[in-house]
Order: sequence, then C-alpha cells, then structure tokens
Amino acid sequence: MPAQGPRFDGAVAPGGYAWWYVDAFSADGRFGLTIIAFIGSVFSPYYKLSGRARPDNHCAINVSLCGPRGSAWAMTERGAGRVRRDADHFAVGPSALSWDGDTLVIDIAEISAPLPYPVRGTVRVRPEMIGTTAFALDPDQRHRWHPVAPRARVEVEMVHPDMRWTGDGYFDSNFGDEPLETGFDDWHWARAHLKHDVAVLYEGRRRNGAPFDLALRVDRQGRWHDVAPPPRVALPRTRWLVPRATRADAGSTPRVARTWIDAPFYARSALDMQLFGEPVRAVHESLSLGRFRSPVVQSMLPYRMPRAFW
Repeated sequence: MPAQGPRFDGAVAPGGYAWWYVDAFSADGRFGLTIIAFIGSVFSPYYKLSGRARPDNHCAINVSLCGPRGSAWAMTERGAGRVRRDADHFAVGPSALSWDGDTLVIDIAEISAPLPYPVRGTVRVRPEMIGTTAFALDPDQRHRWHPVAPRARVEVEMVHPDMRWTGDGYFDSNFGDEPLETGFDDWHWARAHLKHDVAVLYEGRRRNGAPFDLALRVDRQGRWHDVAPPPRVALPRTRWLVPRATRADAGSTPRVARTWIDAPFYARSALDMQLFGEPVRAVHESLSLGRFRSPVVQSMLPYRMPRAFW
C-alpha cells in the first residue's frame, strides 16, 4: 500500500486507533528513548470503558527516557478539546509533533506518573530515508504498519530530566479499525540498524490462534525486501513474567542489555545480538494482549496512565 510521511490527519474509525512511534539510542549507548503519540490510545482503560466510540477523545503522547542517572515516564491522556491535528501537526495538550517534510520536531511538556515531576524538552528526528510502503498485519487489513523513517538521526535536548545527546533512531506508525486485542493475542517486534540496511522482525499470534510473521530488510534507497527469518530464540521473561522471544543468527545468543519498560503485559528492551551476520543493538518489544484483557491489569493502568480533565 502506498504511504508517504507521517500524515497526522487520517480518519480513525470508532473502535480503532492510530499511533506514531519513535525510538533512538545515544551514540555512546548510555541513553535511550521511545515516544508514542496516540489517537484512540490502545492501552487506555478510559477508552475501553467508554466503548471506544470516539478515538479522538482519548489521545496521549507517551514519553519514556532511560539514562545512566535514571529514567522518566509520562503518558497523560487528554480529551478532544485538548487535541489539534492536521496533515503535518498533532498536538495533545501542551505537547506536539510537527513535520516540515524534512524533520519531525517533538515538543514535550508533560508530567510523569505515578510520581509527578516535569518531563520537558525537544526531540528532533531527521530521516535518512522516507518509507513509501505500508504493510497489512492481518488478512483483512484491519491493522496496518507504516515504517515512516526506518533510519534517522535523533537529537535530544531535554530540560527535565537534564540530558542532551544524539544518536540513531527509527520512526514508524500503526493504524487499526478495531481494538488491538481484537486482532491479536501477542506479538514480538524488533528493529536493528545493520551496516547498510535496517532489519525489522514481526511475529506473534492473531486472536484466532493463527501465527503470523514478517521479516524485512530495507536498503538506503527505501526499498523493502522479504527475507527468511533467522531461528527463533527465547529470551528471559521479564520481572512481570511476560514471555519474550526474538530471531537471531543460528548459534548466537541474544543478550538483554537493558529493559526500558517492564509492565504487566508489555516490555521494551535493548538487545545485543547477532543478526544477518552482523553484531547489532536492537530495540525489542513483547506484548501480551491476553494479559492486557485481565481485569486486574486494567485496574492498575490508571496509576501510570492518568487522564487530564482540564
């Protein structure tokens, strides 16, 4: 499916979602970040309780920062009255993403949770390539993935917490016409920058029990190539006992360098591994939507995902 740029103005159907995702490592490997801007926040307990009739009334910008002196997390949901968006801009409360055709600028003005402290600064994402292809993750194309900029340079200038660094990054987006847990039971995803290409690995189980997998490499001209996935390797479970798995070259043993996010149903980690004949540091995530559906987990979410009523 053809696609171009982030396009923040797309319609999101009732029950559906859209998100734009950025991750990056610092050049020295000490810092990492992920930023996700949501319409119809897929993990929001408020969106689920509302019946998911109005995705535009459940938007959030999630910021996760890791570094040698600690980390920061913010994900405050806001209603439609605090959301503004068009093709090149998406603002949720005081934070915003802006695209000028060459650079994505993310202005962050959030409050962390559950301990309230400011998370403020600016992140600039400068793509080295723009992806022009989107991929369906299910046969009915109800869940779609668009790698906007598989390789990018990222500049981080945070005021709170105080950190400034640059490094390699990645920028993609996902869209769906139904809740994520309606389509899937779990998935494992990883991306890694190779010397010349970018590798992306997707695999998991759909809600009907059918497995799916996707192994791709994109070259510096933005051309995607299907490749045979390397052997599957189990990773250590998280502290919440979420199962993790990835793909790695035969005979190699991936190592979890750091777990950035460890939640009852979700984990994002940095992996040191051998992939397609190269040593790489990869960003990896594991998602258990069976766990997410649990009433116990749902009751825990507001502590990390507050909703602002102003």
